[in-house]
Amino acid sequence: MTDLEFVANSSVPWECFENKSIFVTGATGLLGSVFIKSLLARNELHNSNIRIIAHARNKDKAERIFPGKELSFVYGDITRKLDIDEPIDYIVHGANPTASKEFVDFPVETIKTIYEGTLNTLELAKEKSVKGYLYLSSMEVYINMDTTSVRSCYPEGKRLAESLCSCYFHEYGVNAKIARLAQTFGAGIDVKNDNRVFAQFLRSAMEKKDIVLRTKGDTVRSYCYTTDAVTAMLWILAKGKSGESYDVASKNTEISIRDMAECFGKVVFDIAEDAEKLGYLPTVKIVLDTAKLEKLGWEPDKNIEKGGIGEMVRRIIA
Repeated sequence: MTDLEFVANSSVPWECFENKSIFVTGATGLLGSVFIKSLLARNELHNSNIRIIAHARNKDKAERIFPGKELSFVYGDITRKLDIDEPIDYIVHGANPTASKEFVDFPVETIKTIYEGTLNTLELAKEKSVKGYLYLSSMEVYINMDTTSVRSCYPEGKRLAESLCSCYFHEYGVNAKIARLAQTFGAGIDVKNDNRVFAQFLRSAMEKKDIVLRTKGDTVRSYCYTTDAVTAMLWILAKGKSGESYDVASKNTEISIRDMAECFGKVVFDIAEDAEKLGYLPTVKIVLDTAKLEKLGWEPDKNIEKGGIGEMVRRIIA
């Protein structure tokens, strides 16, 4: 069974989405694309008649990722007002900057995109009286950084977006929910272009190159397999409480950057004098608690013993 078939056949409360329309921003990103492909697989396998409206910036990229697929596209800048005539039942907002280096090179654009994109999609949710709105946030909201640090533009922007979701729920009754995602890995990653550490290490392993760490690699984080993230998103959208947040991570995937690198091969160190200028976080430990999410009915499929990081690395580079 493929990853997409797994999602399509999972215990997600699909009845909430049958014959409904879902507007997805960040459609060409990792999670956005896997999310949409999972919905398409559900339609194909179970005739669920889920109408998908995908928002993207790059038309060529969107058509390359979804060739000949039955979905509608809306192209444009997420920081501009959204004008969509057709009805929308659900919104998943995943259009956000993701490259750490860009956070320090373009901090104004980073925080502006996070804020204005969230504001525009919440306005659309209010206008359409949607059944559910899901904001894809980040585990970085748990990091306590000096707000004058330029790298803080991303976690502070995410916290601001979460606050907007709460405000729209309390003032306007928008059914906004928040998924605080661990870093994702696995199916759907563009190994050539993705700059997440997992993808960087994988590229080095495939090219039989040493892995170079610019920090000591002591940061510990939870990770989430892409299809676990997608099923979690659907559970939160369908059953989550409006105005609340849910941690999303696969089980037993917390690992340090250094230990993950060593799963892939030989590690050498080239410690940067000013790691912040390269977009690196200070040393932190972020282990997400999925108990609240599991109470909705969600169960992760992947963990360190079953398709998790260690096993996946060994399988990929064997």
